Amino acid sequence: MKAIVQDRYGSADVLELQEVERPVPAAGEVLVRVRASSVNAADWHIMRGDPYFARLFLGFTGPKARIRGMDFAGVVEEAGPGVGGMVQVGDEVFGEVEGSFAEYVTVPANLVAHKPSNLTFEQTATLPLAGNTAWMGLRALRAGQKVLINGASGGVGLMAVQIAKARKATVTAVCSTRNVEQVRSVGADHVIDYRTTDFTRTGQHYDVVFDLVGNRSMGELRALLTPDGTLVLSGGGSFSGGALFGPYRLIIQGRLLASFSRQRLVVLEAKPSKENLAALRELAESGQLVPVIERTYPLTDAPDAIRHVESEHARAKVVVTA
Repeated sequence: MKAIVQDRYGSADVLELQEVERPVPAAGEVLVRVRASSVNAADWHIMRGDPYFARLFLGFTGPKARIRGMDFAGVVEEAGPGVGGMVQVGDEVFGEVEGSFAEYVTVPANLVAHKPSNLTFEQTATLPLAGNTAWMGLRALRAGQKVLINGASGGVGLMAVQIAKARKATVTAVCSTRNVEQVRSVGADHVIDYRTTDFTRTGQHYDVVFDLVGNRSMGELRALLTPDGTLVLSGGGSFSGGALFGPYRLIIQGRLLASFSRQRLVVLEAKPSKENLAALRELAESGQLVPVIERTYPLTDAPDAIRHVESEHARAKVVVTA
């Protein structure tokens, strides 16, 4: 099968379309013929080995997992031993697993969900990682609360706006000038253009601040909260030449301060979950969550898709079709 393979860290030039052996599903796994995937900040972070601190977990000279990609939407082609009736051959499914920039991928059957009936494979492929991140980041949000989303025009941000509105919150979204109308179109009540307004100095306070960028200090973000508000940290950023800690700087601070603050400081760990995928499917099928796709690339051009996202030029999700 064809796949996008990486053997060393660097720019998108280190990614190559190669012929590799098709995986075989182990016990409890299914083999999925990938119809579409999508690009996430995690893809270029792993590609670059950035921040350098992350190489402690990814691998020192190159990533342990050679095939890029995290999201998939496709069709089950084979089931390994022990799968039972969880999913069947021919089912249209989606989920999150490393190595999805490929024609086939194996994934535990308990981490896939049936594709939303009203979405295409391309639309569905935008949901797993970004949707799960938005869903888990806002799980404490309640009806009537005020939430600020920093980085509202990205893949996670646009889903977070819609999920927050589905939970009947008042949403303030932060984005750049060119994305104001798009963010407003998915339901944001208030939109702040960070190029003209410093959102940390408006005098407003929020029950929840969801930071998806990691470009402001801990003090600035905490000052936006009500006395018992919640700060959720899930920074992505864009590549700017490499960093020792990058978004981990805020994450480390959040972990250290969490036990000493009346305000809740949450370092988001958005682990794959079949239950969360099912919740996203319900939101999509009810029309409360509508994926927004900026561009679609064929698998052969996946390096260009990642290059587009890491340079911070992407608006909404970027999809790769296999």
